[in-house]
Amino acid sequence: MRFKEVLKGAYLIDLDPHRDHRGFFARSFCRKEFEVLGLKAGIVQCNFSYNSRKGTFRGMHYQAPPFEEAKIVNCVSGSVYDVIVDLRPGSPGYRRWAAVELSERNMASLYVPEGFAHGFLTLEDDSTVFYQMTGFYSPESGRGFRWDDPAFEIRLPDVGDLIISEKDRSYRDYSI
Repeated sequence: MRFKEVLKGAYLIDLDPHRDHRGFFARSFCRKEFEVLGLKAGIVQCNFSYNSRKGTFRGMHYQAPPFEEAKIVNCVSGSVYDVIVDLRPGSPGYRRWAAVELSERNMASLYVPEGFAHGFLTLEDDSTVFYQMTGFYSPESGRGFRWDDPAFEIRLPDVGDLIISEKDRSYRDYSI
């Protein structure tokens, strides 16, 4: 695996495939490699998000302390524009955002540390996202803000009209 830091503590993870006439083999997770970088690696929950239509936006979601979670995100079918925002006061990246494309073709993953908000936009129909989390979901700690909150100025690719849940549309502007 090759790790590229996209915001302080957040990493795009590319596979390092070993190829032969059958195809390839690649490790997508190794606790030791994560721990060398100081990344949380104790996965306790995994989820899938299937999205039937291009232009579906899910986010921006996070869990409030003490139920914060790190996550490893990858797209196993289709493609998504994956967005993260650093919400850690005192962090050099505080309130900065970054985005990467995750797809079944690039097979990359994104490590999202605790204290970050996360969301994604589907770039094609039938896109499935797989999450591995270091914390259990806590509904009472679930928080979010709209992707177009002026505090962050997130820019999304133009995919036409966005498909967003009423809950995600109703989030208020972010405040500390």
